[in-house]
Amino acid sequence: MASRKSIDDHAINLNDLDWFPRDRDRQLSATGTLGETLRVPTTSASPQPLSMRSNSPGFPDSVSAAQDDDEMEAMRTRTIVITNNEKDRTVSRRLRGIHVFMITISGVLGAGLYIRSGTVLRVGGPGAVLIAFTVMGLLAWMVMQCIGEFLALWPISGALVEFVAKFVDEDLGTAVGIAYWFTYSINFAALIVAAAGVLDYWDPGKAIQGTIMFFLVPLFLVLLNSFGVQIYGLTEVIGGSLKIIGIFVVIACMIAINLGAGANGHIGTTNYKHYSMFPHDERATDNWASALFYAFSIAAFAYVGVDITAATALEARQDQRGKSSREATDQPKSPWPYISVRFVATWTSFLTWIIYFIAGFLMSLNVRWDDPNLPEVSWLGSPVVDANAGDEGTYNSDSGFVISAAMSRIPGLADMFTAVIFITTVFSANTNLYVASRTLFSLTRRLEDPQWRLFAFFGKTNNYQVPVRAMLLSCFFMWVPFLYLSPSNSPDTTTSSLLEVLSQMGSVSCVIVWACECWAFIRFYKCLSTHREALSASPEFVRFRRWPTNGAESHYPWRSHGQPMTMYIALLGCLFVLTVADGAALWHMWIAPRFLSAYLSILCFIPLYLGLKYYNNWGNVHWKLEDLDNFVSVAEKLRALDEIHDLATATDKEGGGRRGWGNLWGFL
Repeated sequence: MASRKSIDDHAINLNDLDWFPRDRDRQLSATGTLGETLRVPTTSASPQPLSMRSNSPGFPDSVSAAQDDDEMEAMRTRTIVITNNEKDRTVSRRLRGIHVFMITISGVLGAGLYIRSGTVLRVGGPGAVLIAFTVMGLLAWMVMQCIGEFLALWPISGALVEFVAKFVDEDLGTAVGIAYWFTYSINFAALIVAAAGVLDYWDPGKAIQGTIMFFLVPLFLVLLNSFGVQIYGLTEVIGGSLKIIGIFVVIACMIAINLGAGANGHIGTTNYKHYSMFPHDERATDNWASALFYAFSIAAFAYVGVDITAATALEARQDQRGKSSREATDQPKSPWPYISVRFVATWTSFLTWIIYFIAGFLMSLNVRWDDPNLPEVSWLGSPVVDANAGDEGTYNSDSGFVISAAMSRIPGLADMFTAVIFITTVFSANTNLYVASRTLFSLTRRLEDPQWRLFAFFGKTNNYQVPVRAMLLSCFFMWVPFLYLSPSNSPDTTTSSLLEVLSQMGSVSCVIVWACECWAFIRFYKCLSTHREALSASPEFVRFRRWPTNGAESHYPWRSHGQPMTMYIALLGCLFVLTVADGAALWHMWIAPRFLSAYLSILCFIPLYLGLKYYNNWGNVHWKLEDLDNFVSVAEKLRALDEIHDLATATDKEGGGRRGWGNLWGFL
């Protein structure tokens, strides 16, 4: 959560606060001691409750508005406690560039490729596989262009919340933060279910799945992540490396199978020649177009995670590059800490698409689209092994890659593929748990109002500077996988059915966040264009000269590709997926579970936003977006984002505090 009516958690001196830049010579009378209070005027006299809104404290839009003593006496004042360097509300900035890259790779390269691609092939054939992963990869790339340019300017904690809050609507920003947490929290549960489904190939039994996969594995991941971000970063480097090696091994083996290494001999393009490239499952869809649209919805899950770079900004080690906008003034200040996101924003989604396209293409070459082993959509049931059938052509796996390896009859290959997918899925679950916990921590760590005490409880860290409380709450949806173990389940129920519902809800929530970020960037882009003259004329805002005028030098850190078309296409693409693609399966028949998995996240997001709007503006709701036409207001927003960056987290030199098992859970 951002900083309106909240506390800052960094060691600061109140005399150094630069909230009124036009009146810098004016000295605050307060001192910078621990627990000092600052009286700040606010113009809000409405009976609204203290809120969770995300803005800087209620400073006036202009200094002149605060200089009239009589007017200031008439204003209602409130007290903000600025606690210096509160250890249990800070994290350690220890993640380097390799960690950030591997965390992003680990988040996006997971079950979506290995498991969900089989469903896409079954629903819409080879054409749907190639087109769906290509289109969704392009959409993810365009979204990351918008987010990446934001992060190049402000690599801050709670970035996705702050960008929407500052440039669209404050309450919408809070709703986006909650939706983002929901995305990765429920995806954590979905990936645990996926890992359990992978184990089905070895038929371990529900007892093993319930004990190991649904209890011990999540507990182990929580324990592993509780001992400092350095250990987590090392884990992600190892896991990301194993994922990359694993996918290249799988691709190489799939090529070998296609060329004749397996029992089926040379396959080549036989499945393309003798079967249609654009078929559709008549039980699931009416025609190939609706099958393709539904494939977009399924493929979206595979690209959830390209935005993880924003979550890592909270703990990423800062590089000393460039200078802040304030350094343009005569006052010497430290260099602007700048984290480069150009490579991640430009290449991660592109490289992921290349991998998905090649792997999906090879799978469609080696496995027929109507193979009975491929998982169907959940409401049609999924293929299960009949223990009495003894059919060697039936394989208990939802992965098209494992099915291809099993059909090749190469000894141990299907087992190796299963192990690769299992490791990939578990590490992806670990990444999702990290992102969910850091998102919740960013939302709650600066809450200090009494009525938000329950939520503020999750905004503290243990002595390893890890938000363990937020991590435990992010496991909230781990009760859902246990539904699979219920004895009342249908015999045809498999983990793929539960995975489809969970992954669908998580991907829909993620696309909602993408759409809001694109909207925020559109308004930000227009704002810079509208005020380009004022920004070029002001030395204070030298970093924001995207289009320098009158020969002024540009210090803009990075211009994303293809703007302004990229941002508009990205927003329209997200809206298309949310409104059309997600509901394509309902064109064939009305099925309540399918409707809920497609639209429940949207139906929850809208009331959440409206509820926050009414609660935070009790008795005085204004249905208007943030004012970006007034340059004074825009300048305050740019300064507020700079302040969030400067005061966001602990410095690298601060230690992790006392160590011990009693501090593991962060409660002591």
